[in-house]
Amino acid sequence: MLLFALRRLLQLVPVLIGVLVIAFAVTRLTPGDPAEIMGGFEASDETIAAIREDMGLNEPIHRQFVIYLGNILTGDLGRSYYNGREVTRIISETLPRTAALAGVALAFTLIVGIPLGVVSALRKDTWIDLGARTLALAGVSAPPFFAGLLAILVFASYLRILPSYGAGSWLHVVLPGVTLGLSSAGLVMRLTRSAMLEVLNQNYIRTARAKGLPPRMVNYRHAFRNASIPIVTITGLQLGSLLSGAVLTETVFAYPGIGRLLVRSIFERDFPVVQGLILLIAVIYLVANLLVDLFYTLVDPRISHG
Repeated sequence: MLLFALRRLLQLVPVLIGVLVIAFAVTRLTPGDPAEIMGGFEASDETIAAIREDMGLNEPIHRQFVIYLGNILTGDLGRSYYNGREVTRIISETLPRTAALAGVALAFTLIVGIPLGVVSALRKDTWIDLGARTLALAGVSAPPFFAGLLAILVFASYLRILPSYGAGSWLHVVLPGVTLGLSSAGLVMRLTRSAMLEVLNQNYIRTARAKGLPPRMVNYRHAFRNASIPIVTITGLQLGSLLSGAVLTETVFAYPGIGRLLVRSIFERDFPVVQGLILLIAVIYLVANLLVDLFYTLVDPRISHG
């Protein structure tokens, strides 16, 4: 297990370097000059040239990348072009809010998606199955901005029990968190149902029933445990997606998270912040995949990483 984890960590290095190269190239190829945005429309050519010199944008692009890569190795992600603050500090202030949002979304996904999927599979072709599949389809199909606006209309404007925007208390996380988790819950429910139906048709499940084992033991100890591998996989991928920030959800609820920060930084041509956020998102996905691979051995002892 330890050797497997070390090998996977070493494999992450070239992937992260590739992400850095692509992120650096894309930000430099994006139309728009950060110096002109910082200087404003009325800035003179001399002012813009001075801003470019101060930002280091006059250097050749390959030299800019070498300097940037060297700074990253020392833990320095640079400073924001917009306000001059350290990128690491900006991200450290924003990440906890997105982590709280992702935590609520993931909890909603697991609490709603997995039980609905299991019950739907055990009650196949009944009204319970039809209702669960309808809810899952609605959750997957509903655009986040529509679901968010509907949630604001019902729970914030009509019932007035939850705030509709901003961040502060834990109540501000409920609406965007549940909205963010709707699509993930629907996806997990559908996958859980499919995995359970496949396992329930296996011969060893029929054998367990023929031996007279209690239905609860057959359904949950044998069937669900063997169906959990794809569920763990999709949950890990969804965790990476949730932690990397949901742009539409955070925009609708004016929630100051990573997704909203990324959109704002792109419009401002704030290259260091954009590059730092892309690197963070890549690390989140890679770590989530690694944790999923390690968790496989706990779910199914037959799997060994050697």
